Amino acid sequence: MNTAHPRPTAPDTPPARPAGLLRRCLRMPIGIQSILAVGLGALIGTLAPSAGEQLKILGDVFLNLVQVVVLPLVFPLIVLGIARMESVKKVGRIAGKAILYFEIVTTVVLLIAVGLAKLTDIGKGAPVHGADAGDLDGLSQGIDFHELVLHAFPKNIFEAFGEGNLLGAIVFALLVGLAMAAIGEKSEPFASVLESVAAAMFKVVGYVIRVAPLGVLGFISYDVAHYGFGNLRSLLGFIAVVYAGLAIVVGVLFPLIAVLYRIRYAELLKSIAGLAGIAFVTRSSESVLAPLMGKLEAFGISRSTTSFVVPLGYSFNTDGSVLYQAAALVFLANAYGADTSLPALLLMVGVLVILSKGMAGVASASIVVLIAAGNSIGLPAEGVALLLGVDFIVDMARTGVNVIGNSLAAAVVDSSEKRRDVKRRAREADAAPAGSDTAPVTSDPAPAGSDPAPAGSEAAAPLRKEPAQ
Repeated sequence: MNTAHPRPTAPDTPPARPAGLLRRCLRMPIGIQSILAVGLGALIGTLAPSAGEQLKILGDVFLNLVQVVVLPLVFPLIVLGIARMESVKKVGRIAGKAILYFEIVTTVVLLIAVGLAKLTDIGKGAPVHGADAGDLDGLSQGIDFHELVLHAFPKNIFEAFGEGNLLGAIVFALLVGLAMAAIGEKSEPFASVLESVAAAMFKVVGYVIRVAPLGVLGFISYDVAHYGFGNLRSLLGFIAVVYAGLAIVVGVLFPLIAVLYRIRYAELLKSIAGLAGIAFVTRSSESVLAPLMGKLEAFGISRSTTSFVVPLGYSFNTDGSVLYQAAALVFLANAYGADTSLPALLLMVGVLVILSKGMAGVASASIVVLIAAGNSIGLPAEGVALLLGVDFIVDMARTGVNVIGNSLAAAVVDSSEKRRDVKRRAREADAAPAGSDTAPVTSDPAPAGSDPAPAGSEAAAPLRKEPAQ
């Protein structure tokens, strides 16, 4: 009996090591796995460009998996969020606050970008005359606002879903939510179906995010192999100014807004850092839209606010993109020797304030808006072609900032709503007779994000019904 024990232990030990190493790698946080994928992708793209370009299919598959679940999740969340608001008046109030916030913040971001670009005089001496206008083939030379409005009000909602028309889905979901609020209890069976759909879609999102590092590997391998670093030398100044501007927005402007509304900005960044990193690498905000709403609700922002403000912000609150466009216009104006006086710069800002709100549903949105804005102030499209060579580098940063900006926007609107509720309850308590039971406040009056969700509530939080406020 004693001789039987030592025999199986020696041969069984070596095979267990690689399995254990693989298991440990798979248990790493998604952020760590994505960082490793970035390094591996850059190595493949540099040493084996042909293989790097072929790996792009991994990134495309990941984006397709994400995009296929976006509308089936966003639609029920918006409908349920609107249906459970206490009144139509509250819907209009939240929409008004969100749009006002978007306009003010994007205008401030534009002014920061133009001021920084003018201060550094980027673009002077840039080789714009060697740009190839053929690179712009297939891009629209302007934005048709008539088509944009029709895009928001599709004639066939199933066709809109098939095309991935997020703006049209938001408008239709708003109408359905208002109708459900109007009919009251009769809408409960449909609401239960939407709850089940949302629960299933959140589960699917969890599966998809677990393969995000493969998508990161594919995109980085392709970008390094396809674009290389040839155009970096002449455009390093432009890239540096864009990144500096985005750093000012994330590190100065956003914290000031957070302090004003008593939002714990550092903790908000920590909670969405992984998703912002995925958006940074994939260069797609939609790749994190669904899990972002779950993260924000777990952070303490109400579902009704998150499900309405975040999708709306994806169309109208692109802070990173408008900063890039403003810096690019100043770059091109300096490169072509155009007027960069204060009135001319203010005109640029005004044009971008209008055109940047038309980016929803437009392919190659930032480039299209940049071409349209450049044409409106007399800059040739050929210069934009020069920037396409480094667009993927700045696109990563501006996409990540867009995610952070929309998260903060939801927190600001939610904080404003909760402050309003606190004041209303205080007035009701003052007006109540002595000894009345209406004075105590049962719901949390703190601003958005002041109390984190309990541990383990992240998956369940998006499916709770919001209590009447």
